Amino acid sequence: MGIKDIYRTVMKGVKAGMLAIQDNQTLNEARIVNLIYDFNNSHQRKWMLDGARYFEVENDIKGRVQGSNSKWKANNKLAHAKYHNMVDEKVSYLLSRPYSLDGEDDNYLDKLKDVLGKRFQYNLASLGYEASNKGIAWLQVYIDQQGKFKTMMIPSEQCIPLWKDNSHEELEAMIRVYNTEVWKGNNREKVTNVEVWTEYDVRYYKLESQTLIPYVHLNHDDNGPIAHYQKNGAWTSWGVVPFIPFKNNRFEICDLKFVKSLIDAYDMTRSEAANYVEEVKNLIFILKGYGGADLDEFMSDLLRYRAVKTDEDGGVDTLTPEMDITALREHYEQLKRDIIEDGQSVNKDLDKFGSAPSGVALKFMYAALDLKCNALEVEFKLGFEKLLHFINIYLNESCDVCETSEVEIIFNRDMEINETEVIENCKNSVGIISDKTIITNHPWIKDVEAEIEELESQEEKALAKLDIIPTEEKDEVDE
Repeated sequence: MGIKDIYRTVMKGVKAGMLAIQDNQTLNEARIVNLIYDFNNSHQRKWMLDGARYFEVENDIKGRVQGSNSKWKANNKLAHAKYHNMVDEKVSYLLSRPYSLDGEDDNYLDKLKDVLGKRFQYNLASLGYEASNKGIAWLQVYIDQQGKFKTMMIPSEQCIPLWKDNSHEELEAMIRVYNTEVWKGNNREKVTNVEVWTEYDVRYYKLESQTLIPYVHLNHDDNGPIAHYQKNGAWTSWGVVPFIPFKNNRFEICDLKFVKSLIDAYDMTRSEAANYVEEVKNLIFILKGYGGADLDEFMSDLLRYRAVKTDEDGGVDTLTPEMDITALREHYEQLKRDIIEDGQSVNKDLDKFGSAPSGVALKFMYAALDLKCNALEVEFKLGFEKLLHFINIYLNESCDVCETSEVEIIFNRDMEINETEVIENCKNSVGIISDKTIITNHPWIKDVEAEIEELESQEEKALAKLDIIPTEEKDEVDE
């Protein structure tokens, strides 16, 4: 056998092996159950649930249990909302102000805004919270019964993505697992539903005892498997899995993971400080020759009668303890600084920046938050591009738009500024740069196009007043 023959034989075996592997990758029901089990027990899902829990200030400190011999000891459980504030700060900074769409085709932009609707700004903020708390947020696209394009955010802990690539950009399939409550007689019971979405169809199941039971009445129409949506009475597919990822960062890591141990330590330290204050009373009694039965009786007599009985040579002295929690205070103050630094939050220490910080100082204050928001912005712009793909399909099929153009979404950050300084810079820039650029950067302007239209209208009214000056007055002015 020659070298060429050996090469052909080897390559034939390799190709056959590849085909065998591909044929063996069918997503059958047993594999779906295994994927659900693995995901429900994964660290990734646990971090998702922890992120949502800490955002609601249900910190681990609330579950602390003292030992059985410590029932008389103080057990403060002070949960702090530092993580909640960090996420609020991030989402408000990047996604609270109205976004802008930049494109060349005004007609296409108008259609795009109509499809997105006024609630898309709210949806963006919701996606920001979901991605920050859980590492990734999922937006499902669909066509409603009236034929309108709609989107719906799906909780991330319900979604099991199967990716085509290692960079997690293209979906092979999506498994969604969620519970609903149904009536069984006069009682309500939970039912675990499973949806399996592929590029062309969707299948519906009920999960019972690690077994998938198909919903037969939902899984087929007259022409076969159920596609993604109906158009003119016929089922149609998007051609891709109709779920769009909006990631917190390229690694899909939630914000809590960077600060959880620090927040837990802060909660514990503050709780211990509160315990110390509560347990150390103002006076410690020293009893000599006490004539009562026990210490409970002593405290009862002292509180009720303001007196105690002692033996002939007995007596009662007191000590005033000194409370020294300096070390505790230094520890939790350092933890607070660490949380701000590691969580890339805004350092609000005005001792460093003054009561009215300049623009440079403000930029320095927001530097860490800017870096964190940059990662979110990049991923959200990629998610918006994927959303545009679905919107373009919808617009083409509805014959509203035949040609599309490039569109960029711009997130207008809500950064604190020194208004006086910015306005002065705008005044000094007149004649150097365009009026539109100056208006765009003015701190009082919210809608640039509306402001330009208002200025043009104001100028037209001023010119109209000049035109109605009587002729004699005009002649006098000319003379």
